[in-house]
Parts: sequence; C-alpha cells; structure tokens
Amino acid sequence: MNRDLTPTEGARFLLEREREDGATAVYKAAIYTPDATFEGVATLNDDGSVAVDIAAPAEATEMLTMVARLTARAAAKKRADGLPPWPPRVLRWKGPGRGE
Repeated sequence: MNRDLTPTEGARFLLEREREDGATAVYKAAIYTPDATFEGVATLNDDGSVAVDIAAPAEATEMLTMVARLTARAAAKKRADGLPPWPPRVLRWKGPGRGE
C-alpha cells in the first residue's frame, strides 16, 4: 500500500488484485483518510456479490463495499465482451460530505 495516496481531505479507496480464479477475485483493500489508513481484504464474485473484511469506520467501509460491488458487477460483462474481467487496480476518491 502506498502512503502517497493519503488525501488532504476526504478519503481514497483502493483495491489491488492479489489473485483471481475465473468468477472470483481477491483484492487487497485499503481506505486512506487524512488521519488514518485502514487495510483489509475484499473478495469479489462476478455475480455482483462481495465480502469486505476491513476494520474501518462504517461510512468508509460502506463506500469501499460499493466500489467493490460496482467492480464485481462489471466483471461478467467485461468477460462477455472479451476483456479482462478483473482490473489489477481500482482507485476512487470521495470528497468530504456537507457540513464537514
């Protein structure tokens, strides 16, 4: 995991593929905030289901889970289109919410 990903505000959500086995991929997962980094594992299935194991605040975990679900839901279509179903890396940023 990369310390250069620490944002000055908001949070960054990173999935880095460790391995894939057809319909399933396992990713190292990380959430970077200005004050902390949380690391865990996400298992994605091309039926859109995911399992995220990370000890992070609920709102951040929910956002990471959403990123994982979107990635998982796209896998079957990518495979059908002749593309690699599991990206090696997925990185998203979410800015601070209102009132923060």
